[in-house]
Amino acid sequence: MQDLKNNSSDLQSNSGFQYHCPLCDASLETFLPFGLDFPVLQEKSIIGGGHRDHALCPNCGSLDRERLVYLYLKNKTNIFEQPTKLLHMAPEPKLEKILRQHENIDYLSADLYLERVMVKMDITNMAWEEATFDAIICNHILEHIIDDHLAMSELYRVLKPNGWAILQVPISYAIAQTYEDATMITPEQREQAFGQSDHVRIYSHDYCDRLKQVGFKVDVFEWIKDDQLFGGQENKFGLIKEERVFFVTK
Repeated sequence: MQDLKNNSSDLQSNSGFQYHCPLCDASLETFLPFGLDFPVLQEKSIIGGGHRDHALCPNCGSLDRERLVYLYLKNKTNIFEQPTKLLHMAPEPKLEKILRQHENIDYLSADLYLERVMVKMDITNMAWEEATFDAIICNHILEHIIDDHLAMSELYRVLKPNGWAILQVPISYAIAQTYEDATMITPEQREQAFGQSDHVRIYSHDYCDRLKQVGFKVDVFEWIKDDQLFGGQENKFGLIKEERVFFVTK
């Protein structure tokens, strides 16, 4: 990461570059490759997983999926305009920094394993009272949770009425329904079955139904259909063109 930071001034000074990172405001010649390459990721066309040629910002280290969440927050929510009590699960460093510094955001980060979070917490057994948060960001976490129904229920419980959450997951529309197999327990088995050693499923078309089952109202946003705010057809922010935002409300 230090090498990335060393290039910051050069990257930001050249406005003629094709790409731009909205998180660190760097102008870039390119985004860098990132992601795993297990066969299942390609076979099932898992969006948000697998190898991507233009995923990583060489200046701040942000990923494509993190940039999409930030752009959605900026362009489609009022989080930067009104007081918001926010829970950020397993926070991405650059996005965390931006949100924590904003004066009207009452920010709290949480995770079970990350050392740098403000609260250590199990997403399936949250310590907070019902209706605590105005908003929740939970980006690529649920695919790690064995009892995702319980995790979704807990997210719903701690969200205030009329509150909202962004609940992103890697997802495949090449399979009919979410694929799970409880016999896949070793890292090697999960790599072959799900594309990552700590994943326990591949979500599919029924992901929204799972969210609705715990009470959420679900809006699916395809940024490519509203592309001018998200980098245009030239994709200057280096997003995944097929990725959708799962925006839920209570």
